[in-house]
Amino acid sequence: MNERDLGAWILPQPKDSKEYVPIPKIGRTVPFGYKLDEADENWLQPIPLELEALSKAKQYLKQYSSRQVAAWLTKVTGREISHVGLLKRLRHERSHKQKSATYRNVARRLQKALEQAERYEKRLSQEERSGFFDTESYSKLRSFVDDSLSGYRSNDS
Repeated sequence: MNERDLGAWILPQPKDSKEYVPIPKIGRTVPFGYKLDEADENWLQPIPLELEALSKAKQYLKQYSSRQVAAWLTKVTGREISHVGLLKRLRHERSHKQKSATYRNVARRLQKALEQAERYEKRLSQEERSGFFDTESYSKLRSFVDDSLSGYRSNDS
């Protein structure tokens, strides 16, 4: 495939730099934007150039075909990715964001439910109280929910 087949097009190079963190290796294949960690093969190290180019590629897909964007991504990063691989990578990323949002909403609902149960329990007389809020299991649950939501809030802002 040469440039004439795709037409004359020039896409700008990625400029923004972000901080990326290593991720655990889950599957057999290494996703685009990551490489195997030499010290521990169960972890993947980010490749900033590839991840920045991938974020630009998301924007370019609104204007160009997936084949053109995949060809550009291959040219810029030096790592091959097919148009199908690019679309699969982006679809996978979207589904993880949706799952994350769902878990955050569940955590918020759980926190509200715990607060309502605490208020109700305080209104009851001493004999009617269940004693659940004095147990260690409640303390663990409450600290887990609070820690989870504080982590989400710091990432959102």
